[in-house]
Amino acid sequence: MNLQSNDFELFDLPQVFGLDRQQLDERWKQLQREVHPDRHTTADAQTQRQAMQWSVRINEAYQRLKDPLKRATYLCELNGQAVDAESNTSMPPEFLMQQMEWREALEEADGVEQMESLADEVAARRRSMLNDMGRLADDEHDFASLAQQVRAMMFVQRFAQDVDNRLEQMDA
Repeated sequence: MNLQSNDFELFDLPQVFGLDRQQLDERWKQLQREVHPDRHTTADAQTQRQAMQWSVRINEAYQRLKDPLKRATYLCELNGQAVDAESNTSMPPEFLMQQMEWREALEEADGVEQMESLADEVAARRRSMLNDMGRLADDEHDFASLAQQVRAMMFVQRFAQDVDNRLEQMDA
């Protein structure tokens, strides 16, 4: 293993969006068993420090690869396409219209049933976007479009959290 390897290389997985989650989880457990600091408690200080570095590196990579949005962002970066979510917030007009409609629906919803319906709609849109991300990354290798999709997904996930928060308030 090499600390400089990218996350996919570190986990010996193909550099694709559509990862097998079970395979990722199993590989993470295997790597952690190999390098976990507890296995090196009787070793010298340098070996213990290296074990800690490896453990941290493996956990960081695992967190990036297991989350679809983080994985897509990482794939963009590996392929020379920065997501630039902080500075590039331009979105297609139809996407912005959808966001405005959802915000209006969120403000006007006065019952749990309406909120759950909105949550279901947002979840369906998220699933569709994840499918699109897989197609853009793995089939078309269009990382510029994937970066735009990542930025859009950030909006959708933020809105989904707002819907969940509102549902929690209604349940309280």
